Amino acid sequence: MRTTVRDVREKAGDEPVTMLTAYDAVTAEIVDEQGVDVILVGDSIGNTKLGHESTLPVTVDELASATAAVSRATEDALVVADMPFLSYGHDEKESIENAGRMLKEAGAHAVKLESGPHTVELTERMSQLGIPVMAHLGLTPQRVNQLGYARQGTTEEAAAEMLDLAVAHEEAGAFSLVLEHVPANVAREVTATVSMPTIGIGAGPHCDGQVLVVDDAVGLSSWTPSFVEEFGDVRAAMADAVDAYRDAVESGEFPAEEHSHVEDELDGIY
Repeated sequence: MRTTVRDVREKAGDEPVTMLTAYDAVTAEIVDEQGVDVILVGDSIGNTKLGHESTLPVTVDELASATAAVSRATEDALVVADMPFLSYGHDEKESIENAGRMLKEAGAHAVKLESGPHTVELTERMSQLGIPVMAHLGLTPQRVNQLGYARQGTTEEAAAEMLDLAVAHEEAGAFSLVLEHVPANVAREVTATVSMPTIGIGAGPHCDGQVLVVDDAVGLSSWTPSFVEEFGDVRAAMADAVDAYRDAVESGEFPAEEHSHVEDELDGIY
């Protein structure tokens, strides 16, 4: 049965929310079959799949295409589309159109906004229009040119601002909140304050759920942040398979007789 926004919201304080990214149909199918609650089609596609050094170059078209692929392959998980850099926040009409496209055309069930004071009113308006919003505080990669990739909320003032923004976005209608790369005690305080579920990444064990980039989780990435646990070694398995394929072709072992078909009636026609 399809996980809904209400299902995710009701997990807060009761049952951990599981979330992974996916950017293509094959990965989405695997993640969905393993019972993960939420699939995030993240703008991290820029780093993981498109060869960019950051998420900033990702376009609405690219994210919409990836979201559509994930949605087509998913039966049970809630699909959340990340909104790319500058696709929201500067103009309300354009922001709503871009977010609405993720639901209407790409099949997402919600969108995620990297949040700040500028997204409170937008979150409220989207929620009023039936576009569920997942908020995101802490390290927000779309602000890498301002903040870098450093841990956020490390001062009393910054932690207090994060808490205030969490409350403001919940009041505006956000159904959940990602907390990225913040001190565990700050994440614990935010989680205790808001009633919507918090989903941590590098935010300690006190959140209502956890999210990782799927490439990091399965061991496909060449580098991972310090807060990531690799639950497999897919990179090594792929390297071994590619190595074996190359050797088999070079040695003539592949393709073998069982990989070929001969049409007897065509013998001798040349």
